[in-house]
Amino acid sequence: MPFTDNNFANAVIATAIAGFGATTLGAVPSFFLRRLNERLNNNLLSFAAGVMLAATVFSLLLPAINIMKERGDSVTRAVSQTIIALCCGGFAIWLMDKLIPHEHFDKLHKDSSSSRMKKIWLFVFAIAIHNFPEGLSVGVAAASNNVAVELGATFGIALQNIPEGLSVAIALQSQGYSKKYAFGVSALTGVVEIFGGIFGAGVLVISAALLPWALAFAAGSMLFIVSDEIIPETHRPGLESGATFALFVGFGLMMFLDAVFAQ
Repeated sequence: MPFTDNNFANAVIATAIAGFGATTLGAVPSFFLRRLNERLNNNLLSFAAGVMLAATVFSLLLPAINIMKERGDSVTRAVSQTIIALCCGGFAIWLMDKLIPHEHFDKLHKDSSSSRMKKIWLFVFAIAIHNFPEGLSVGVAAASNNVAVELGATFGIALQNIPEGLSVAIALQSQGYSKKYAFGVSALTGVVEIFGGIFGAGVLVISAALLPWALAFAAGSMLFIVSDEIIPETHRPGLESGATFALFVGFGLMMFLDAVFAQ
């Protein structure tokens, strides 16, 4: 059930839970861990990628197509418009990726320790940037007035933010920052999702007619992140098989949850 009768408030609450709440929860184990096993960390990220892929399809793209068809569009027109919005979302994040300084995940493993600290902060900044479209996805879904879409997106993004929060906290600790400081920074990266949710919900407040386009746009932004950032990072030599299986687990779990919510 929705949190309140106000769609905008639902978006803020949902992104606070999926973003700040889940990221903070994920960072909690960093108080008890000095470092994270590389293979385990890699599999957790790949699991998150699987969750995001499934959320992109089942919580965003398929609902967008169905809404367009319910509004009178033919299947061909509905799918074509969804593809256009999907590509626009991916292009927007590509443009952001090019214009805003940050560090891709896979570059962290290729530099000397002298340059690694600077790159850690660029990595943290990258996480914050990429949390915006995740928040956008949850915000749009929560403001859609569709319980299944809202719950699917919220739980899906929350699931993938948990390992992400742990990764950020451990990365900062590895450079000598205190556990409390690393935990705080990790938690703050999740706050960015709230702003993404507010933006997405705000667009729908202006015009509810944009809902299917907004869902597909959010899907495109998430798909770009998975393809451009997470999958290349998790498929480094020697880690590919575990990453692939973890992605299947994440995808399957999110597909199951989405099917349950849709009932």
